[in-house]
Amino acid sequence: MKHLLSVLAIAILIVSCGTSNKINKTTSDKNLEEAVVIENDSLEYQIIIFDVGFSTYLNTIAQPQNFYSQSYYEIKNTFYVSEWNNRARSPLQYGDFYGSIIDYDQNVDYGIEVNYKLFSYFQFIRHKHGIRL
Repeated sequence: MKHLLSVLAIAILIVSCGTSNKINKTTSDKNLEEAVVIENDSLEYQIIIFDVGFSTYLNTIAQPQNFYSQSYYEIKNTFYVSEWNNRARSPLQYGDFYGSIIDYDQNVDYGIEVNYKLFSYFQFIRHKHGIRL
């Protein structure tokens, strides 16, 4: 099962994987920023976020992962993804910043790591670009 999420020069990738739950960091050739990678073996999902400054944001500004509950992240992500997708479908009104829609199913338990990183990404967009969803 593959889901591609791309936003301008920002890539969030959820794809099948066959490894255990872990967090890795890899270097992006595109911008030399370390990508944040989360793998979830039980769901066979992987999320990769490339965006200049996102890794630094996670390490310096973002709240720690367990600051909120998984259900809090899920509720917020459902709202944020819905608004993001509405804007991505209306580029004449909102511009090309939003790129593609995000395939996030609120009925799937992605786990706290994936939900935390997605939530943090939306917070990063707000912090970096002043965009409120």
